[in-house]
Amino acid sequence: MSAPWLSLIGLGEDGADALTPAARALVAQASLIVGGARHLAMVDSPAEHLQWPSPLTDALPYILARRGKPTVILASGDPFFYGVGDLIARHVARDEIFCVPAPSAFSLAAARLKWSQQDCALLSLHGRAFERVTPHLQPRARIIALSWDETTPARLAQCLVERGMGGSRLYVLERLGGPHERMRDARADAFALNDIAPLNTVAVEVEAEDGAQVVPLAPGLPDEWFEHDGQLTKRDIRAVTLSALAPRKGELLWDVGAGAGSIAIEWMLSDPSNRAIAIERDDARAARIARNALSLGVPDLRVVDGEAPEALAELEPPQAIFIGGGADAATLDAAWIALPRFGRIVVNAVTIETQSLLAGAYHEKGGELLHLQIAHARPIGRFHTLDPAMAVMQWRAVKR
Repeated sequence: MSAPWLSLIGLGEDGADALTPAARALVAQASLIVGGARHLAMVDSPAEHLQWPSPLTDALPYILARRGKPTVILASGDPFFYGVGDLIARHVARDEIFCVPAPSAFSLAAARLKWSQQDCALLSLHGRAFERVTPHLQPRARIIALSWDETTPARLAQCLVERGMGGSRLYVLERLGGPHERMRDARADAFALNDIAPLNTVAVEVEAEDGAQVVPLAPGLPDEWFEHDGQLTKRDIRAVTLSALAPRKGELLWDVGAGAGSIAIEWMLSDPSNRAIAIERDDARAARIARNALSLGVPDLRVVDGEAPEALAELEPPQAIFIGGGADAATLDAAWIALPRFGRIVVNAVTIETQSLLAGAYHEKGGELLHLQIAHARPIGRFHTLDPAMAVMQWRAVKR
């Protein structure tokens, strides 16, 4: 077991004055101290200083070259709560790291608001896409988010108003833990706070009006929430398809022939750690998928502009594959080969030609073959009738 040579030290607004004697000793013994400009200015040490470059990963070779020599990385609050700790732990063995955390901004905000952290959604909008907040805007939800800068609270207020949640209350907590700490609040639809410090945390108590646009927790978003040209897995079939794909935490999906991206988007909405790659050969549709992903709160959806099966060759292997746009024999074969053992595949078909392919795949590889048809009521004179949509054949299988 290696001795720890790399220390991660959390700082609050009080800086080095609030460090424990042990943390002070680590700083005093360091040959290199790494941190942001604000953090480096908080410590008085003759050690070499390295300010984080952009991107942060550019500093890794320099840090790793110091292996075995006392090195300190300064971070805000808890380095392992939306901090630099995760990046470091992916490149340095656990027994080579010593961590001295300070209270996180989440802890401080919850303490000021008297909120239980376990009942809150804890997010970072700092260095991450703002749209990630969208799925968390649920009625009666409490959210604590690290802001990107002084503009984040107003942007969040505007977002709430646009989604029919203008009665929500926002709390802006500035410079938490320091002598200049301040907390102010306002309704989203009357937000007029100014002179907000760049270093702030924003908390929200969500109040949703009747008709507010809330991303549901079950699959099957309304079709009209997607921008599309008709190439869309419709709501009811989509719900069945997501159920068959059976998303699990942290898994990757390939959505082949993605159309509007609805399957990939709802896959990612099922858990924040889920990832998806949408493969679409039409440039306009590929751009549309990216816009849909942003508007529905999964901005990290990866869109590959290309045609299967060629576009699949260099992709990271998935745990599940959906094919909804014109599957052919070559694409089916390539998808099956790409699946790991116990990977899942679901293919939807409406044409006789593709349905015959699915029948062959079912006989060869097993699984389940389903006939799905949805009918919606429509008026016919003074009465109503059920108008059936185009039938879908679905093949679903687990690779054994």
